[in-house]
Amino acid sequence: MKKSLFLVAVATLLIAISCTNADDFPGLSMEAYYPNMPMQDGMIAPPDEPASGDKFDKIQDNPFIKTSENAVSTFSVDADGASYAIMRRHITNGYDFPPSAARIEEFLNYFTFNYPDPTGDESVSINAETGVCPWAKDHRLIRLGIKGKSLKESELPKSNYVFLIDVSGSMSSKDKLDLLKSGLIELVDNLPVTDRISIVTYSGKEELLLESTLVKDAATIKKAIRKLTASGATNGSSAITMAYKEAQEHFIEGGNNRIILGTDGDFNVGVTSTDALVEMVENYAKKGIYLTVCGFGLGNLNDAMMEKISNSGNGTYEYIDCEDEMMKVFVHERNKFVSVASDSKIQITFDPEYVDSYRLIGYENRVLSNEDFENDEKDAGEIGAGQTITALYEFIPTDKYSDKEEVGKFDFRYKKNLGEESRPLETKIVDATNSTELQFAAGVAAYGMILRDSEYKGESTFTMAKELVQKGLSFDPNGYRKSLVDIIGKAEKIK
Repeated sequence: MKKSLFLVAVATLLIAISCTNADDFPGLSMEAYYPNMPMQDGMIAPPDEPASGDKFDKIQDNPFIKTSENAVSTFSVDADGASYAIMRRHITNGYDFPPSAARIEEFLNYFTFNYPDPTGDESVSINAETGVCPWAKDHRLIRLGIKGKSLKESELPKSNYVFLIDVSGSMSSKDKLDLLKSGLIELVDNLPVTDRISIVTYSGKEELLLESTLVKDAATIKKAIRKLTASGATNGSSAITMAYKEAQEHFIEGGNNRIILGTDGDFNVGVTSTDALVEMVENYAKKGIYLTVCGFGLGNLNDAMMEKISNSGNGTYEYIDCEDEMMKVFVHERNKFVSVASDSKIQITFDPEYVDSYRLIGYENRVLSNEDFENDEKDAGEIGAGQTITALYEFIPTDKYSDKEEVGKFDFRYKKNLGEESRPLETKIVDATNSTELQFAAGVAAYGMILRDSEYKGESTFTMAKELVQKGLSFDPNGYRKSLVDIIGKAEKIK
């Protein structure tokens, strides 16, 4: 028993020592900062998983559907990236990853794909291609690509940010509140001086720590950020109401009005039921105030709640595990906070002459009824400026199928602004290309299916996933794709 405790202590110490220096974040390994650095042999975390108190919704894979019975498939876009970052945190630190936490659409949409910008008056472009299915040789893959219009700095609308920050005692560790504070300071340094920031905090009580302040007064904002300290219980009886009130009072017509919630787990912000919270954020989203949720830490992470309310609040759900991720979300990809397409929906119509059956990979909780596609009252996902969305279908060809056949049609609808009528786009799906972008997407999906132990993973292996990902490294903004190659290698050792 003493020997086991000693080994656990040694392993924990090794992980802490692997941080860049004493001022960095204990519990995060060096790979969190330098993702290409190889893990040392034997540096496996203690056997008790840190996620024992985390809450993930169970995922049931989308099944194959016979085209003769239903040739049309409809779903909402999903722009979240949290699941990928949570996976990276587990794998980097030597922990097994909970299968229920692997949402393949979030693995795919963590990455930017090399898609063309929209042209003309459109805010969105769409594209599609097909190719081989590496884990089932008799099947084919369809890759759907979407890109929101890129905006120059001068084209970005003014922003009105309200940061709703959990400062309860559990947020006191270096990888939580301190990480959030450093990220907010970086954000202030990169925002236009005409943007506004306010801060609402909650623990035993809620407090308007900083009234809405122009970024040109950066010193005042940073002073408020540095004052943030964690203590007390996770409870703020009117915190979210206070945050939305602050956003409304400084609402910018035609601007980016957004609540950004930062928390490490179960949060009590004044609404006691999930349904009531969802209803609240939906109502404010209809008024043009969106909600983005950022999760921190492990062991108390209510992933299920965070994903649900961010979807309802027309925002995204991100997970912040290191400074690099904070920079990705708040600096390098900050334009994604500006929505260029609302209520975005996808509908695929398969040709039964060439497609025997099909399945959508991921997006399990974003599937819509076919009737919802043209229903402009039906809420769907948002796309940020310059953001790419990717989806994959696997299909089984019929005996009549041959290369270069038109296997289906890709329809897309979105609104430029909430309250407007949706705009239709469409393109043909012709079986021909099998580009490196499709192969990269296939590698990401294969890796996700292995982690989920999906019944549809077929012949997927870690080696296959790694080789497919490597084929897509010619386009790799900020090196995120290359880091995935190393993460897959570490996951293989853990498994």
